[in-house]
Amino acid sequence: MKELIGILTGGGDCPGLNAVIRAIVRKGVDAYGYSFVGIKDGWKGLLELDTVKLDKDSIRGTLHLGGTILGSSRTNPGKSPETLELAVKHYRELGLDALIAIGGDDTLGAAARLYEMGLNIVGVPKTIDNDLSGTDLSFGFITAVETATEAIDRLHSTAESHHRAIVVEVMGRHAGWIATYAGIAGGGDVVLIPEEPIDLEYVCKLINQRKALGRQYSIIVVAEGCRFKDESEVATLSGEKDEFGHVRLGGIGNRLAEEIEKRTGIETRATILGHIQRGGTPSAFDRVLSTRYGIAAIDFVHEKRFGKMTALRGDKIVPVDLSEATAETRTVDMELYNIAKVFFG
Repeated sequence: MKELIGILTGGGDCPGLNAVIRAIVRKGVDAYGYSFVGIKDGWKGLLELDTVKLDKDSIRGTLHLGGTILGSSRTNPGKSPETLELAVKHYRELGLDALIAIGGDDTLGAAARLYEMGLNIVGVPKTIDNDLSGTDLSFGFITAVETATEAIDRLHSTAESHHRAIVVEVMGRHAGWIATYAGIAGGGDVVLIPEEPIDLEYVCKLINQRKALGRQYSIIVVAEGCRFKDESEVATLSGEKDEFGHVRLGGIGNRLAEEIEKRTGIETRATILGHIQRGGTPSAFDRVLSTRYGIAAIDFVHEKRFGKMTALRGDKIVPVDLSEATAETRTVDMELYNIAKVFFG
């Protein structure tokens, strides 16, 4: 009897998810003779027994597609002992021999708990924020950086034409990887990340120095999870939290723009890239990385390396424990951020 493998995608979508699914199914069918079932909308689909058959026909033509053909959600099976037990029960009822969970720290944190409860689980790291420990790089991150960099490139010309300062808010809840990479690549005049609280006096000093030197515009790149030095909380759009306890971030770009204009007298606008960074076709790099992750994930299943996550270490894909992968947030390397600082002002 063919072994049945489940696949789910959880948390925020990002470019490359479909490439992972495609690689898992293609090699799983051709090399190992496995059958596959897709769990729809992340852990929500497992709790509700909402599934779809996956085969070579269903994954054909999906390599270049953004988003996820399985859908996603921020449902947390670990929100109560009852939901955890229900997830285990439905895993058994589906007759799964293994489950591959593709997601970030929340999705894989739940996967680690279910593995401890006896389920055969392999994880694949997915977060455009690139903040998942255990791996050097998460797929989707490079595509998000390219999207943000293109936006910054376009904003340079309009900022210069109107002698404005423009604040570009990019994603990054706890870590400023996108802001740092896009800030360096796009020639940001100031780059602000969650790892260091915003010093408004310093930011405005840099902008005023540029003006004094005849540079009549500035580009300020800020991660959404940044906060001001004298504040303990980040800016949010509402106080509501998702099932993993996360508030909906947003607003730092507008607040920063208001403060800069008030303190410098320079007309300042904010551009919030938001979900544009998540959408669209994955870059060639991310298509290849996603494919490598998918191949490794199904190989781990075949080798019964359960409780592991596929991780990029150097140029190799290696297994790391799910518990290690979700133990802490991977924050920006300060050596890299210091490179961005060289070009401030």
